Amino acid sequence: MRGFARRHTVAAALEWLDAQLRPLDAEMVPLGVASGRVLASAVTSDVDVPGFDRSTMDGYAVVAAGTEGAGAYNRVSLTVIGDSMPGRPFEGAIRLGEAVRVMTGAPIPRGADAVLPAEFVEEGTEGPAEAGHYESGHYVISATASVSPGKNVGRVGEDIARGAQILERGRVLRPQDLGVLSSVGHGQIGVVRRPRVRLVVTGNELLPAGSRPEGVHIADANGPMLAALIERDGGVVEFPGLVRDDRQAILDALNADADVIIVSGGSSVGVEDLAPMLVAEHGELAVHGIAMRPSSPTGLGRIGHRLVFLLPGNPVSSLCAYDFFAGRAIRALGGRDKAWPYRSIRATLKRKISSPIGRLDYARVKLVDGLVDPISVGGASVLSSTTRADGFVIVGDDSEGWAEGTEVDVWLYA
Repeated sequence: MRGFARRHTVAAALEWLDAQLRPLDAEMVPLGVASGRVLASAVTSDVDVPGFDRSTMDGYAVVAAGTEGAGAYNRVSLTVIGDSMPGRPFEGAIRLGEAVRVMTGAPIPRGADAVLPAEFVEEGTEGPAEAGHYESGHYVISATASVSPGKNVGRVGEDIARGAQILERGRVLRPQDLGVLSSVGHGQIGVVRRPRVRLVVTGNELLPAGSRPEGVHIADANGPMLAALIERDGGVVEFPGLVRDDRQAILDALNADADVIIVSGGSSVGVEDLAPMLVAEHGELAVHGIAMRPSSPTGLGRIGHRLVFLLPGNPVSSLCAYDFFAGRAIRALGGRDKAWPYRSIRATLKRKISSPIGRLDYARVKLVDGLVDPISVGGASVLSSTTRADGFVIVGDDSEGWAEGTEVDVWLYA
């Protein structure tokens, strides 16, 4: 066993990592499964939406000038000559003094320039004919209000104009975006491929997740935690099960068909810490040992095209290292923002946080009556410190910490 010859700064580790990151190639997916995916390129509409002038009200399409002067005490008569329904327009044209009954969304007939809402119409004693059947003749209505040209008419391209960019590259598609894409005729869309992530959880002391701990064996906590984080960040998880502390078994896992390999456990410099040696032998171990607490045994490297992240086995260290490095890579490869997917707030420290110069610290904190109460800075194996915490505070490697009463940035877990 030996110690680390040197520890990289977090900034240096991130500099190496960011130089490796480019969004993956695009793939076409059906619109129905595109929600939450990242748009690979900007989308421009080649159609107008709507593609025709349409009514925005139930009422009567009219020539606006024919309603001039209409009011409650000065009714103006209009002759109804037909109707226009969504998908079934009135085929003729109307003239001054005529009207066509229209429903919301129905095409505006030729010659009409406004829609008189139904509430400003009194129908004659004979009433309207059944929609679409006027063989027995027209009927007369009375307008009790006037309308101006363009009133209650949705114009061609009012929603989306032909040639307009409707969604930008890199957008995470929301449900309403799918509606817009459908409205301009996209049944499928190009999105950035989701990174395939092989999760390698090692340790002869581990039992499968959810097992009851027995004797000197413990249940795997990192597997389900990391799998959920990978899914959160847009990755596709491959986790066939635990990997024993065996050179060939770990090497086989490192050579999996994936974009990213995340190893949890065996990342330090002990006699059973095989993963760093294997990465160095078969690829590039660019970073091993980082000046941060927890997570100092973290390693970053490559084997072939695969990015490899060596995360410590202690659960809090594993969570911290994932958030700083592996999660950043998965988000970037999938076309997402590299930044943390956490909301931050400014709040005042209830108690001081101490930290040595030259090391970055990840302090779990709780919000108590609006103040930031530090729970733990160390305790890499105490995962419950993260469930008791509301979030975390980062103390940079250029700081000795903060005194009580200092306003700090708090990153919230939820």
